[in-house]
Amino acid sequence: MTAPRYHSPISTDERSAEISAAGGALTRTLVGLWPYIWPADRRDLKARVMLAMVLLVVAKLATVVVPFTFKWATDALAGQGSAPAGDGLWDSWLTWVLAAPVAMTLAYGGMRMLMVGLTQLRDGLFAKVAMHAVRRLAILTFDHMHRLSLRFHLERRTGGLTRVLERGRNGIEIIVRMVILQLAPTVVELALIAAVLFWQFDWRYVVVVLVTVALYMAYTYYATEWRIGIRRRMNDSDTDANTKAVDSLLNYETVKYFVAEGREGKRYDRSMARYEDASVKAYTSLGVLNAGQTFIFTVGLTATMVMCAYGIREGRNTVGDFVMINAMMIQLYQPLNFMGMVYREIKQAVTDIETMFSLLARDPEIRDRPGAPALAVSAGEVCFDNVSFSYEPERPILKGISFTVPAGHTVAIVGPSGAGKSTISRLLFRFYDVTGGRILIDGQDVRDVAQVSLRAAIGMVPQDTVLFNDTIRYNIRYGRWEASDAEVEEAARLAQIDGFIRQAPKGYETEVGERGLKLSGGEKQRVAIARTILKSPPILILDEATSALDSHTEKEIQDALDRVSRNRTTLVIAHRLSTIVAADEIIVLEAGRIVERGTHAELLARGGLYASMRNRQREAEEARRTLARASEEVAAPNRNPPPVADDIPADPVLRPVAPIDLAE
Repeated sequence: MTAPRYHSPISTDERSAEISAAGGALTRTLVGLWPYIWPADRRDLKARVMLAMVLLVVAKLATVVVPFTFKWATDALAGQGSAPAGDGLWDSWLTWVLAAPVAMTLAYGGMRMLMVGLTQLRDGLFAKVAMHAVRRLAILTFDHMHRLSLRFHLERRTGGLTRVLERGRNGIEIIVRMVILQLAPTVVELALIAAVLFWQFDWRYVVVVLVTVALYMAYTYYATEWRIGIRRRMNDSDTDANTKAVDSLLNYETVKYFVAEGREGKRYDRSMARYEDASVKAYTSLGVLNAGQTFIFTVGLTATMVMCAYGIREGRNTVGDFVMINAMMIQLYQPLNFMGMVYREIKQAVTDIETMFSLLARDPEIRDRPGAPALAVSAGEVCFDNVSFSYEPERPILKGISFTVPAGHTVAIVGPSGAGKSTISRLLFRFYDVTGGRILIDGQDVRDVAQVSLRAAIGMVPQDTVLFNDTIRYNIRYGRWEASDAEVEEAARLAQIDGFIRQAPKGYETEVGERGLKLSGGEKQRVAIARTILKSPPILILDEATSALDSHTEKEIQDALDRVSRNRTTLVIAHRLSTIVAADEIIVLEAGRIVERGTHAELLARGGLYASMRNRQREAEEARRTLARASEEVAAPNRNPPPVADDIPADPVLRPVAPIDLAE
């Protein structure tokens, strides 16, 4: 295999600029993290940081003393005691103790234990600081994600977004652990070793060690830069595979509908194949990095030991010095050996944290105005005043919409697909702000009140109810978290789901599965209705809440919805026109404009778009009924063959079917 080349076509100035940029990114990251590592409101954590720094220095002093005890023990065994001599009984006893091999060996073991003990104590003390920073930033990011607009979440993949949170959280832990608990101690240790070598030996040893460390770090930098590209491709492949897996599993039913398990497996495998290839290269490059590091350090270690060997022959050094410099260099090698990993992890962590910080820096599209008051709902009247809106400037959705839903009344919005019906509910919830006009609730512009109070006053029963992967009780109680069990069960009874729940083996503790997939569409809708009943809002939005249900279930759900909407200001986004016959007013949208409005009877008598839509739905319903009746009659002879008679038509499908008027 051809050895990788670590030179780059990038010039020295460009490389220096790149290193400076990397250092600047690390500095920015540390500055951004500092308020969480040194929190102003936590004196206990500040005390831990200061004590950890003291322990760091003391532990490194103990680390440097360890080779000295090794030297003294060796010299004592070789009869070359190097302990300081003195006058008097005490000095003579001290000289004997220091020169005694057993005493020095015990001192060596004791210093090593002290070094390890202080290091572990430091890490244990600092762990609470590090994990507090991780927790604070993680919850800050999580809360910020919820504050970001619906537009942002529609544009991002959930799997990729959770990966940003996960990697950012891990990145914070890595930065704190690597910089403060790994990099900083290594710098302190290198400085102490350089001072000891200068004091105990001479400047040549210091030069050899510093050159060795410089070459080691340069090689580590270039080799790690080479590896980072491979690691980045590996991480991208991992993210892509994870996103595809999450996307496929969230669409489990769709995969089954189209018998696409094989296609999904191949799609996932392609991502995993890229991950496999990048992973193999990553492991291979790690071997190259480790081999080069070992070679450079071994050359430096050998050079210092050869110099010491010459010193022993010339009488300047002892055998203990030879052992000491070996032990000191080996101790230095241990943290240096991690520098490639430290650099790579720090650089990746900086990237991940900057991604998290960029997410935190993204302003929510919808923000409360400074000092925005809470919405005061006195009656619950909703007014759309000349409202215009577009998701993109070149594609307007609503064009000058004006209507009022009087307090306690029901207004239905109907129209063809793409007319802007669901956009109206999103604007009322203030998931988006209008681009023109205004929306008023009891005379208050929804943009002038706190979002929390606005959404607390509105209940929603959506077309596609998505439940949390928890119990039925949890999902109903989500409507009003402080509600008692009795209130939850009363809401379920009013939503006509209490009987079904009690028949389940675990009752209200039944798990509903991911997105509520263990429940049928009608059962999920009833849970959504119960949740809204429990919330008890003055304003209610029913967004095509029965469009995906069969006729029998629709009737039951509609009865429950009628009870929920009684005496509430209700806005109904309707697909099936039969569900809005009793609405106080029906508004017909087409291409973002109101083209008709009136009661059910008035709109039918007008013979416009509403009447046309009604007739089409009636014809479609009649066709379904006819087909179902024909299928039953065709299947009837197989179940119970009738007696042959001349007056029975040969083909029951051809029997005329009396039309059913669904308009009434």
